[in-house]
Amino acid sequence: MNIMMREMKAHRKSLIIWCIGVVVMVGSGMSKFVVMSSTGQSMNDLIAQMPKSLQAIMGIGTLDISTASGYFGILFLYLLIMATLHAVMLGADIISKEERDKTVEFLFVKPISRSEIITSKLLAALVNIVIFNIVTWVSSAVIVGKYSNGESVSADIAITMVGMFILQLLFLAIGSAIASVIKKSKKASSLATGILLMTFMLSIAIDLNDKLDSLKYVTPFKYFEAKNVMYGEGFETVFVLLSVIIIVALFTLTFVFYKKRDLNV
Repeated sequence: MNIMMREMKAHRKSLIIWCIGVVVMVGSGMSKFVVMSSTGQSMNDLIAQMPKSLQAIMGIGTLDISTASGYFGILFLYLLIMATLHAVMLGADIISKEERDKTVEFLFVKPISRSEIITSKLLAALVNIVIFNIVTWVSSAVIVGKYSNGESVSADIAITMVGMFILQLLFLAIGSAIASVIKKSKKASSLATGILLMTFMLSIAIDLNDKLDSLKYVTPFKYFEAKNVMYGEGFETVFVLLSVIIIVALFTLTFVFYKKRDLNV
C-alpha cells in the first residue's frame, strides 16, 4: 500500500495536467460546434465536400455532425488519443522509473517481493486511468449536454467512455510489458509511444483503403470507434474478447519478465 501511495503521489501533478488538458479539449471542441452550426449551411454537406483522406484523419465516417452527439463522435477520437497516450506512457514509466531514477536499491531492499511491487505500481496506474476516464466522462456529459439543445447524449457518451477505458487498460498493459521486457529503461516510454502512433496511423490507412480492412484486428483504434458503438450495434464481441486476451497476456508478460530481469542499479 505504501508503494501504491508513493506512486500516486509521484504521478499526481502529471494526472492533474492531463485532466485539465482533456477538459479544455472537450470545451474548445464543442465551442467550435456552435460556430459551425450557425453558418447556415448543413455541416454534413460541408464535410461531404472534404477529401476522403481528411475525413479519415478526422474520424468522421457515418457520424451525423449536425447533432451534438455526432460532433462529439469526432472529438472522441482526439480524446481517445490523449487517453491512450497517457495510459501507455504511464504504464512504461511506472515500471521503468526505478532503474531510470537509480532508486532500485532503495526499493528492493525492502522485505517485499517483486510481484507485490509490480501489483502496487499497476494498481496506482489503474487508479490514475480511472480518474482520467471519470474526468473525461463527466466533463463530456456536462459540456456536450450544454450544447445538445434537448438531445439525449448521456447514453452515447457513456458507451464511448466504456470503450475508452478498455483501450486505456490495453495501452497501459502495452506500456508496462515493454518496460519490463527491454533492458534500456530510458527507451521504454518512447518505444511504447511509437507503437501507439503506428497503430493509430494504421487505423487511418484502413479507412483510406478497403483492402486493408482485415488489419483492423491489429490496431486497437478500430475496436471501439464512435461511429460504430454509437450508430452501430454497440460493442462487437470479437473486439471485446480480443482486448481482454491482449490485456491479460501483456500484464502476465509484465509480471513474468520483471521478476526475472537483472535490474540496473
